[in-house]
Formats: sequence, structure tokens, C-alpha cells
Amino acid sequence: MNSNPSIHITRLNPEQDSDIPIPRYMTAQAAGMDISAAVAADTTIAPGAVELVPTGLAIALPNGYEAQIRPRSGLAVKQGIGIVNSPGTIDADYRGEIKIALINLGKAPVTIHRGDRIAQMVINQVSRARLKVVASLDETERNSGGFGHTGV
Repeated sequence: MNSNPSIHITRLNPEQDSDIPIPRYMTAQAAGMDISAAVAADTTIAPGAVELVPTGLAIALPNGYEAQIRPRSGLAVKQGIGIVNSPGTIDADYRGEIKIALINLGKAPVTIHRGDRIAQMVINQVSRARLKVVASLDETERNSGGFGHTGV
């Protein structure tokens, strides 16, 4: 597979959303492209509330790829804004609008303005595994040790 795939992107309402930037890498070695809000008006997210924020964009990923939608670290640390289903996955066969499910985990309301960078989008190759039902699994040193099994 191509390690630098070409991703088709379209503005769903070009006359209305031409001011919204296309997702872009903000530094030369950034893994994620910042993606912006296409809200019609300022949207305030109360503490503990979830808001589905439109981007006005749709993409066509090549087969074998996904786009992950992840929080922006600055918003998370400074304002408590995260993504409910983080990371959100956009499958290669989805052609609808990218919408970001933001949650306010902070103590104060946060206002999202038109064009704010609200998330990052990371493109990844994926593989589809074949599951095989077996009677038992091989033993390992860890075996069934779960959360905290190696100590704190």
C-alpha cells in the first residue's frame, strides 16, 4: 500500500463553508491534521455536555485505510475538551459529513467558534483479521493478568 495515500476531500456546502480551512498538518512532522469547526454560530459546551460539531467536509479514503479523529492536546489540557468516542473512526466506505463529538470535561463552559481547530485527523492503514475459534489459548508468562498485574 502507498504510505502517503491521496485522500479526496470535498466541502459539502462550498458556498457556505469556503472560510473553513481544509484539514492540514501544522508542523512538518505532525501525525495529525487539524480539523476545524463549521458551526453556523458560536456553540457553547457546558461542563459535562456533549456537542456534535460539524466540519462541513467529507472524505473518500482508499480501501485499507481509516481516519482517526483524536482530541487536540491543547484543548484537552487547557480547556478540558475531549472527544467522546476517542479515537473516532472514519471507515473507507463512509462518505458522509465528518462530525466531531466533543465533550467538555472541564469545570467551565467552553465556546466553539466558527473555524476553531477542534480535533486532529490521523490517517492509518488497517488490516482485517480473520478470527479462528479454538478450544483453548496458548499460555504466556502474563497469561490472564489484568489491570495493574505488574504493580503500581
